[in-house]
Amino acid sequence: MFFTRGFIAAGLSGCAMLPAQQLNKPNVVLIITDDQGYGDLGFTGNPHVKTPVLDKFARESIKFNNFYVSPVSAPTRSSIMTGRYSLRTGVRDTYNGGAIMASSEVTIAEVLKEAGYTTGQYGKWHLGDNYPCRPIDQGFDESLMHLGGGMGQPGDITTYFRGDSSYFDPVLWHNGKPEKYSGYCSDIFAAGAIEFIAKNKNGPFFCYLAFNAPHTPLQVPVKYYQIYKDIDPSEGFEGAGKPAMSDKDKEDARKVYAMVSNIDYNIGRVLKKLDDLNISDNTIVIFMTDNGPQQTRYIAGMRGLKGSVYRGGVRVPFFIRYPAQQLINKNIEAAAAHIDILPTLSQICNVDLPGNRKIDGKSLLSLMKGDDTVSEERALFFYWTRHTPELYNNIALHKGRYKLVGHTDYDADIDDFELFDIQKDQYERKNIVKEYPEIASELKSELDQLLKELLSSENLLNPPCIEVGSKYENPVYLNRNDADGQWGIWEQEEIFGLWRIKIIKGKYNLRFKFIKPVPPGGKMMVETGAFISQARVEDQETDLIEMKDVSLPSIRCDFVPFYLSGSMRIFPLWVEMERKDTDE
Repeated sequence: MFFTRGFIAAGLSGCAMLPAQQLNKPNVVLIITDDQGYGDLGFTGNPHVKTPVLDKFARESIKFNNFYVSPVSAPTRSSIMTGRYSLRTGVRDTYNGGAIMASSEVTIAEVLKEAGYTTGQYGKWHLGDNYPCRPIDQGFDESLMHLGGGMGQPGDITTYFRGDSSYFDPVLWHNGKPEKYSGYCSDIFAAGAIEFIAKNKNGPFFCYLAFNAPHTPLQVPVKYYQIYKDIDPSEGFEGAGKPAMSDKDKEDARKVYAMVSNIDYNIGRVLKKLDDLNISDNTIVIFMTDNGPQQTRYIAGMRGLKGSVYRGGVRVPFFIRYPAQQLINKNIEAAAAHIDILPTLSQICNVDLPGNRKIDGKSLLSLMKGDDTVSEERALFFYWTRHTPELYNNIALHKGRYKLVGHTDYDADIDDFELFDIQKDQYERKNIVKEYPEIASELKSELDQLLKELLSSENLLNPPCIEVGSKYENPVYLNRNDADGQWGIWEQEEIFGLWRIKIIKGKYNLRFKFIKPVPPGGKMMVETGAFISQARVEDQETDLIEMKDVSLPSIRCDFVPFYLSGSMRIFPLWVEMERKDTDE
């Protein structure tokens, strides 16, 4: 294991040595993990998981003990990048075509790049896999990523068919092109970040390291699993913290803890590189996770898992360290959230926030510097239902000490909601809505007003689309993560699906990949608006159909491909669209 040096004294004594120009433009390393819950750290009370690097980093950092995110991945990531609630950005889901962030959004990377930063992204993006929504289109100079919401998922066309080995020796996407890599995914992404940091050591730089672990599939090198293979993850807890776990839950926890220990090792490598380069003092380092745990295990007694608006689904660890400004070694109890990261970095790094748009977050710098008079009386909004928000299902508004939660119908009375006093009831066990109906009604009115505003967002009413045939990406691969159509479109074969695209007029070669071979005697159908192309498949069953020299018009449309065999309409897993009549 790598450990950071005892930097606090050195960092504080070295502050005066840093030129003012450096202090105005510190380096930034933002590290986020995937589905690592609040309880998946030794620092937060878990006696099983071994995270010595992160535990030490937490002790040396400013710790926001009530930090919140969205209940699921893509919404959290869009809010981190933009300082805005995800619905404003066009992100409304983790797939179903709802995990594409509008290219008009301004990201942390774009803000910092405009101020002279070099920017790099490593790992999970989950905000659009095609132009103009990829990291390299949204402000990142360098990008090494997997596709979709996770490796081994249907949206990641280069790892999906790898099954139980998808995290090892993967094909990843480097600056928009597929490349083969050797090793375990978390090691690869950390190595990319370390190389980027070393190359840009004279700064300023922004490094976004987004591990896809410990998200499913739960794959980890054997040496890490061996650490946990004999433990009982349900033992060693008292009272409300003790989780009720099935045998499967216990085995999943062993694998998750192994993946987290690997992450801990890799974060140690990153921190050591900062130390070795003598740039730790002038580097802001943030560690956080994107939502609660997917599987049942220790979560500090909180209610709810990933996907839930209860605290177990949305409260995560958040540690930030910046020695040059003495932003170290402090606990902050005020509520904060993912939407606050961009405003905070903007203020610390002395760069302007994006204009002509509403920024929902606020800078946390005053709190970090000890101004305890900063008001906590602001509302934080949470929701999660598949596709788009449902009135009033799995939706919440948290303001001050009170939190209103809805798991009810669109026309429900206020008594059908839940109201919690988080100050007295951190585990959200006692519903006090009947005791304080006026407070609940006030929160619901504020929730309704915010929902009305968010659901009228331009990027929801006119969703982002993928551009096909441009010089920036050719060929284009349309994947299942970004496909819309029937709800829950994922690995199904007989399902209606589409992609929202903008086509540049030209001749295209099209390739359609299916999950399983389709029978002969059918027709490949391609709808582009009112224009339909078809091709008969006569010879034999196949999982790959090609259509060459297809003339397509300039059009923004729903692109609807399917294989028609009798009454069956089979939707492809992915589509390759390559424009041929271009010299670009």
